[in-house]
Amino acid sequence: MTDIFIAVSVVAAVGLFCGILIAVASKVMAVKEDETVNRLRECLPGANCGACGYTGCDGYAKAMAEGEKTNLCIPGASITAQKLAAVLGVESESVVEMVAVVGCNGHCEATGIKQKYMGMSSCAAAALLYGGTGKCTHGCLGYGDCVSVCPNDAVCIRDGVARISPNHCVGCGMCAAACPKHLITLVPDIRRTIILCNNRDKGAVARKKCTNACIGCKKCEKNCENDAIHVINDLAVIDFEKCVDCGKCSEVCPVGCIHVLDLTGEHAYVEHADI
Repeated sequence: MTDIFIAVSVVAAVGLFCGILIAVASKVMAVKEDETVNRLRECLPGANCGACGYTGCDGYAKAMAEGEKTNLCIPGASITAQKLAAVLGVESESVVEMVAVVGCNGHCEATGIKQKYMGMSSCAAAALLYGGTGKCTHGCLGYGDCVSVCPNDAVCIRDGVARISPNHCVGCGMCAAACPKHLITLVPDIRRTIILCNNRDKGAVARKKCTNACIGCKKCEKNCENDAIHVINDLAVIDFEKCVDCGKCSEVCPVGCIHVLDLTGEHAYVEHADI
């Protein structure tokens, strides 16, 4: 029994010594946290979406403490920017609120499938098999990778195409990052002309794959008075710096792939019957 008692005592003594040593080291070698960073971090929504350009809210908080702007948090909007500015004692800057838009209108009635897919229900996985199951290899795959990453339930799949509700979208951009076809873009929540197509095939080929596909006819380009829209690689592209959202390009589009969406206000949404 004496041998056992001695062994236990030695082990206990060593453990106690190591514990004291670790406690002392944690105090002596502790990295002092910047209280300003902690206060800034508390003001942020915690989405860690990366819309600010940093790896997450912690990274953005540290950047602001070193002089970064306070209006880069898109999900937090102007309210968060005001709180951050108050912590730093600087003038508040307004945030351009963003919403996500899906650049595809190839719903079930406009296009079809070319093959059966028996793999995992994932857009990223389906895209690896000949560009996906749909006739249009440029369009929405409809398996909902964007839906699964959205923290605000703003995305759903309707008629085979992802749809986003600006009323719930906070512009974090996570859905855009998850889309393997790069169909989702972030735009300011104002009245905006959008090309709801991503097909870059020649007009005749595109038309066979989807009746809502851009055919590159250039009618939109010819009727634009501000030189804001051009057909590039057989797909209409809008220069938002020049576009005044007059809607003339939408009026002359023979396939109806150009839409003027009203996204004004606090993510207000004007429902479109065909969107």
